[in-house]
Amino acid sequence: LNDCDGQLICIKGKCNDDPQVGTHICHGGTTPSPQPGGCNPSGTLMCQGQSYPTYDCSPPVKSSTPAKLTNNDFSKGGDGGGPSECDESYHSNDELIVALSTGWYNGGSRCGKMIQITASNGKRVAAKVVDECDSRHGCDEEHAGQPPCPNNIVDGSDAVWRALGLDKNVGVVDITWSMA
Repeated sequence: LNDCDGQLICIKGKCNDDPQVGTHICHGGTTPSPQPGGCNPSGTLMCQGQSYPTYDCSPPVKSSTPAKLTNNDFSKGGDGGGPSECDESYHSNDELIVALSTGWYNGGSRCGKMIQITASNGKRVAAKVVDECDSRHGCDEEHAGQPPCPNNIVDGSDAVWRALGLDKNVGVVDITWSMA
């Protein structure tokens, strides 16, 4: 589609770069298909020349909700950006804490609550929700220049990764979570 003052919008990654103009806008598949549970992208955000889907929702929470575990530095100057949404404070990476994607964060209703995280290796840990992993906004100072979070992220501190016996350098691992 070309309906935003000359900006090309990719739908399901089916547009091509224009070699005559030298553009490199679309990189096939950057706009995902509809998600299970009816949580579809609510828009897109351009960040450093790449398009990212934005979400107002997350997949439904179940007794064992599949998610992706990522690593976040909750300390001042860390990759988490500003202070945590729940308490406007920075936190030590030795605390068992997480940020949840926007839909799961649910306007802060899970602030201060504990979730149980289970890794594929069978290890479990309880961690406190202290922040939102923003699925609607990003690429700015408040978000430390990072793009918006996908809608299925549990963004854990170093302590969470250690407790689960995982290598944070892997970047992203499959987990399940539930309310503790």
